[in-house]
Amino acid sequence: MPMMAQQAGHWYKGNLHTHSFWSDGDDFPEMIMHWYKSHGYHFVALSDHNILAQGTKWVKLWQEEDLAVFEKCLQKFGERWVEYLRNGDTITVRLKTYNQYRPAFEEAGKFMILQSEEITDRFEGKPIHINATNVQELIPPQGGSSVTEVMQRNIDAVWEQRARSGQPMFPHINHPNFGWAITAEDLFPLQRERFFEVYNGHPAVHNQGDAQHSSTETMWDEVLKHYLLNGKPPMWGLAVDDSHNYRETGSHLSNPGRGWVMVYAHELKPASVVRALEAGDFYSSTGVTLSRIRRNQKRYRIWVAAREGVNYTIQFIGLGPDGTPQVLAEVQDIKATYKIKGNEGFVRAKIISDKPKQNPIWEGEVEVAWTQPVFLRE
Repeated sequence: MPMMAQQAGHWYKGNLHTHSFWSDGDDFPEMIMHWYKSHGYHFVALSDHNILAQGTKWVKLWQEEDLAVFEKCLQKFGERWVEYLRNGDTITVRLKTYNQYRPAFEEAGKFMILQSEEITDRFEGKPIHINATNVQELIPPQGGSSVTEVMQRNIDAVWEQRARSGQPMFPHINHPNFGWAITAEDLFPLQRERFFEVYNGHPAVHNQGDAQHSSTETMWDEVLKHYLLNGKPPMWGLAVDDSHNYRETGSHLSNPGRGWVMVYAHELKPASVVRALEAGDFYSSTGVTLSRIRRNQKRYRIWVAAREGVNYTIQFIGLGPDGTPQVLAEVQDIKATYKIKGNEGFVRAKIISDKPKQNPIWEGEVEVAWTQPVFLRE
């Protein structure tokens, strides 16, 4: 059972879902990497739709806001870096590849970039998207005859590449409520899928659900219960940006800086970070910072790195006596310990602050963190 912050390591902040001009983002990859690095992130996965930042791609810019983005990039990186052509009022820019922009930003122990892809598939009009993190080669959408089969075939393709290449990589399920495409029941049969997005910073993905659909957090608990009862390992919950819009901010835009993971890893290298994520040695956040997490089969302990003037509620969540997911205990403090009885099935923690979230998706959104579950098996 992993116990974070009891072994030598460091906390690393990262975003695992990011878009650029390589697909439907609205800025250059180097400008996006600069934003994340300058805002205290340690790693970023640029995950454009069904494409890797390889080979040659030119983008045409002619609208005023596009040209403003170009001028910012030119001013930041200079004429020797930006390759472009002018034709009247249109500027055509050659996008930098992963191998070109990566060395401009990476620093050992300080910042790294993971090559990634958002495998963008569909079933009967439902958008089914799966990120492949630290991927080596492009994975085309695999298709399938059901929502579950589409997910499974794409998951299998990531694992096939991992086995063949020897490179550590993993798939994760993106925004299940986007287009109301994926239900908890669709996730139940999956094999070798350990991650899904409990929080996605895009305003169109319905993290909170609605009257007819479960929230992603409710879905998470349903999946955890099913996996527990069927002898499968836990599903880990990620918070991500899914950032597309870098020019202006607003609740109607998918901006950077909304959701991230804090990974407790031995070192800032792809293999170490992937290993820590797969072990559940991380928490997900929209603003709350934790200083320590210790968890085993007997106790689940949380320490908040509190901000002055902010109040925190720590909830421990698992299965109640009737077998339904519920809040087992709640503490209003900056640290808490839950003594595990053994009949809860699983225990995870949610830390809720009363600090309003900067640039929220919905009105009244506050900063939150989610830790990963411990499965209790006899």
